[in-house]
Order: sequence, then structure tokens, then C-alpha cells
Amino acid sequence: MVIIIKLVEITLRQQKILERIIGEYIDSAKPVASQLIEKKYRFGISPATIRTEMQALTRKGYLFQPHTSAGRVPTDKGYRFFVDCLSEKEISDFLDLFTIKEKLWLGDREDIFKFVGQLTKSLAKASSNFVISCLLGKNLFFKEGWEEVLKEPEFEDKAFRWSFAKFLDNFEKSIEDLKINSKIKIYIGKENPFKEAENFSLILRKCNFPKREEGIVSILGPKRMAYEKNISLIHSIVKILKEY
Repeated sequence: MVIIIKLVEITLRQQKILERIIGEYIDSAKPVASQLIEKKYRFGISPATIRTEMQALTRKGYLFQPHTSAGRVPTDKGYRFFVDCLSEKEISDFLDLFTIKEKLWLGDREDIFKFVGQLTKSLAKASSNFVISCLLGKNLFFKEGWEEVLKEPEFEDKAFRWSFAKFLDNFEKSIEDLKINSKIKIYIGKENPFKEAENFSLILRKCNFPKREEGIVSILGPKRMAYEKNISLIHSIVKILKEY
């Protein structure tokens, strides 16, 4: 029902422009100007029309203009629309399963702790975000990815780093309250049920590790994360784990 309302509210042309703006912002971390969209993508419309459509997307709450002379950045609503559109279509695996197995060599399945630790470390490198894996029965957490996530420009801000640390702490304390199941859950910005989380996104899913150990795999990072890539990585990880 929500998705149908959104599709009525936004035109197909506006959707395509929004997707390009979000893609550019994810790559650059800089507000996206209409001139860039006009030069880089062939929409078959004038620069003035692109500006008009971006203004419409801003009025509808999908984009935000941080300064009068600046370009646009996505809002939580814009990211949510983008992610819902990804969820509506078949998301192909980001990497071939065999390639992922080579990159995510998990070692001896008999040592569950080494297995989950290696999976967490490998997923952090592949996603360039922070990853927390949890063995639910043992209430044990594996955390990797500080080196990867600190490379993002947002983390140059000390307050941003502090908020992210609080976000991780609150997530770890409340993970069982999320009622996670076998479907991927995605929380964007203010959707997160934690304090200090309005600038971050969370992708997570319940899975089964070797020895039938029930657990959770989660990717955490700035809202400006590569959603399609990270969702696809989670899908691929789950496929691999089914073979163990």
C-alpha cells in the first residue's frame, strides 16, 4: 500500500532523476547539482526542466537543499523510496557466488567462532562498512570494519564518530528487540529504533551458521551507503551459509 502511494506521488521521470541523484551522492558525498545530472545523463529534456523536477522532488520531501546555492542531497524519504524500488525487483547477487566464496574464505566450519569471525571480517571489507554478526544462543557479537567505515568523509566529524559509536552500542543492547526474521530488514535514518541513529542506516537478516547456530548478520554505516551492493552481499552470504 505504501509503495503504491509513492508511485502515484512521484512520476516515472522524477523517479529516474531521483535514482541518478542518489547514485551520484552515494559515490561523491557531495550535493548533486542539476548541471551534473544534465551533462552526465541523457534524459532528453532541457536543463530547466531538470531543475524544475528537482524542485518538485524537494517539495515532495525526497531531496533536501543544504544551502541556497548548493545542489541536492537525498532525505530519509528519498533513500526509502530508492530502497523500496530495489526491493520490488529481483536484486542480482553483487558477486558471483564462487567469487564470494574465494573472497570470504571461512575456514573450518567446526570452529564456529573462527568461522563467524572470518565471515564478519570479510563482509566488512566487501561492503566497506561496519559489520556486526551475532550468535544469538551465546549472545556473542563479532565486530569488524572500523578501518573501512572511517574512510568515509562523514567520519571526519568528531560528533559523527561519537554518534556512530553510540549507535553501535544501542544496536548491540537492543538487537533481540528487533524481532528479526529470515527477511532482510532495512532501517534508514530516523526509522532506526535507537537513539543517536538519525544519520545512519542498518541492513540485517537472521541466518543459520554451521552447527545450526542461529545468528544475525548486519551491515551498519552512514545513510549514504551502497544499498544495492550491501543488500546483494547479504543475499549472497545467506546462500553460502545454506551450504554449510
